[in-house]
Amino acid sequence: MKTLAAASPDAAAPIVALTQQASATPDEGLAALARARAFAEPLLAQHPLDNGENALAHADGVAAILAAIGAAPAMQAAAYLVYAGDWLQRPEEVVSKAFGESYASLVGHTRKLVQIQRAARKAVPLNDSQAQAEQTERVRKMLLAFSRDLRVVLLRLASRLQTLRWHAAARVACPAEVARESQQVFAPLANRLGIWQIKWELEDLAFRFLQPEDYKRVARGLDETRAGREAGVEAFRMQLAVELASHGIAAEVQGRPKHLFSIWKKMQGKHLALHQVMDLAALRVVVADIDACYAVLARVHARWSAVAGEFDDYIAKPKPNGYQSLHTVIRSDEGRAIEIQIRTRAMHEHAEFGVAAHWAYKEAGARGYAGVSAAGGDDERIAEARKAVLRQLLAWERDFAAEPVARQQADERIYVFTPQATIVELAAGSTPIDFAYALHSELGHRCRGARVDGVLVPLNTALANGQTVEVTTVKEGGPSLDWLNPELGYLAGHRARAKVRAWFNAQAQAKTVARGRELVEKLLQREGKTALEREQLASQLGFKTADALYEVVGKDEFSLRHIEQLLRPAAPAPADDAPLIKRSRASETPARGGVLVVGVDSLLTSLARCCRPAPPDPIDGFVTRGKGVAIHRRNCSNLRHMRERAPDRVIAVEWGKPAGDHALYPIDVLVEAVDRPSLLRDITEAFAKEKVNVTGAHTQSVRGSAGSTAWMTFTVEVASSERLAQVLKQVTQVGGVRSARRR
Repeated sequence: MKTLAAASPDAAAPIVALTQQASATPDEGLAALARARAFAEPLLAQHPLDNGENALAHADGVAAILAAIGAAPAMQAAAYLVYAGDWLQRPEEVVSKAFGESYASLVGHTRKLVQIQRAARKAVPLNDSQAQAEQTERVRKMLLAFSRDLRVVLLRLASRLQTLRWHAAARVACPAEVARESQQVFAPLANRLGIWQIKWELEDLAFRFLQPEDYKRVARGLDETRAGREAGVEAFRMQLAVELASHGIAAEVQGRPKHLFSIWKKMQGKHLALHQVMDLAALRVVVADIDACYAVLARVHARWSAVAGEFDDYIAKPKPNGYQSLHTVIRSDEGRAIEIQIRTRAMHEHAEFGVAAHWAYKEAGARGYAGVSAAGGDDERIAEARKAVLRQLLAWERDFAAEPVARQQADERIYVFTPQATIVELAAGSTPIDFAYALHSELGHRCRGARVDGVLVPLNTALANGQTVEVTTVKEGGPSLDWLNPELGYLAGHRARAKVRAWFNAQAQAKTVARGRELVEKLLQREGKTALEREQLASQLGFKTADALYEVVGKDEFSLRHIEQLLRPAAPAPADDAPLIKRSRASETPARGGVLVVGVDSLLTSLARCCRPAPPDPIDGFVTRGKGVAIHRRNCSNLRHMRERAPDRVIAVEWGKPAGDHALYPIDVLVEAVDRPSLLRDITEAFAKEKVNVTGAHTQSVRGSAGSTAWMTFTVEVASSERLAQVLKQVTQVGGVRSARRR
């Protein structure tokens, strides 16, 4: 049974022994380890770390932990160089000259990661649990995304374990934020990488510091010490191995006791007392094939009594994440409950390194044992990638090359930092502008410059994991239209792009409202009603606010005539016996404009100027008092408002034969174009070529950041709305015209 060495004053002894042998061995890794320790010793020996631990002792402990998980001597050498960097003027440059670029890169990345983590912990208030949880989750993601070289991750895991060991051995209180980060970030990371020995020790030590009473209660509840439990498990492991060998079953039997944090989680998740936990100790039996798995199970159940209800066949019915194994709990000859897991070598490799690694169901916390799955698509993808990476990393360490491990394919997200070390999550390829918008919309609008790791960069610079970004702003202003140009690369995130569009839409709306307000104010001045309350006026016209009224007026979607009719005194009501509508003098004469009122011989009609109907538009009539029937297009916004106020005055009408062979109908056309000299002339010439008479024109030029835009309204006479479509097609061919449509 292979376990990590416990913390002790002699933890560095194996490392010192290796360095003493280095001069007599041709192994380059051992030589590098000896040189690295000799280089670091005078720098570290007399210096303590922030928590009080001796720097050289810490480096020795980290190297010993790395050696215990199979890391090559070259990897262990890096531990000394990383900590020596704290006492060098230009650490990366010095290490590069003395040990090579690979070590220098590792030192630089690791030291920066440590500095960022320390600053991030200090930036979050201790009494804000929600902020701490959010920061912890961002640190968890950042550790995976930021580490260009996975050697950095292994060094950080070993360093954190050594820190906790020192606090436990020296009986010095461990800061709560360090213990919490170890439990919630580093232990799950070790589990994802399949380094379960580091994982369970990190969890136990963090449990000890964060919940000392629960830790002591579980420890006291166990009738034996950890060493005693390990000895008991080892004795049963040997007994099981002999039993299987005597029956001709080739198997590798691995044993380990359940650690205290795992026992406590199971007690919490299943609401069990300590004596009800059936698997305080566990064995793994690894065999060649599936047939051997069931042969081992049969032999175990024949030799020892099985505990009822504690058997699971995950080979016949694998877990959703692909995990396969046989699980059973038996009673030893001493009456102790022991869990046995039986699997093939392939199943074991998959369980330790693949998507079915223990973290997929144990990292859910206590609730994970109540049936809540912690495995999601994101975690499965990360675990699958880390499986291949870890194997390549360990193989690379044993054959150490000059170049660092190749950087993994970029994730879909990156994690950068504010100057206060707050982690900001962005889409891959994001720029400083994306960063500014992620912090606050107003900061993004006013962003004018950026520094990345203290260096001025263009605003369309793509950011990378782990960089510190600082933006400079102006007091007033807004985004540039260039930011929306995808070819210029200013924005990568959809969220920031949407905020920029929203800003420009708000500016356009403000201009429209301002134009509508100006038109309404001029009308009120002409009518001598400047004292009228604007909100009251809007309410009487059916609008919620005055700005809503100004907006539709500014868009030419609401006629000022409705305001005039509201402001002017109403005409005397006709006598009760007087007809509401004047009839035409000659009933046989078609209605004016070629419109017939359904069910009535002939009525006085007029075409509404607000929507300018023309055949074959769908139309409706509105009965006015004393002025006949006003004909509107059926989708006219004014007609909609009048229908809401007086639905009984809307009547059905239809197009009839016009009073003339060549009847023409006035229609308003709205043209948007880039303002330029001779624009009006060119557009009127297009109308003339189509033999269309222009009876009215109104133009307005609006200056913006992208230049001047001309808004033109023409009143033209055509025989039908179908003819208008042909005319507008020719108008859009005029240079600078962006759109031409019927109003």
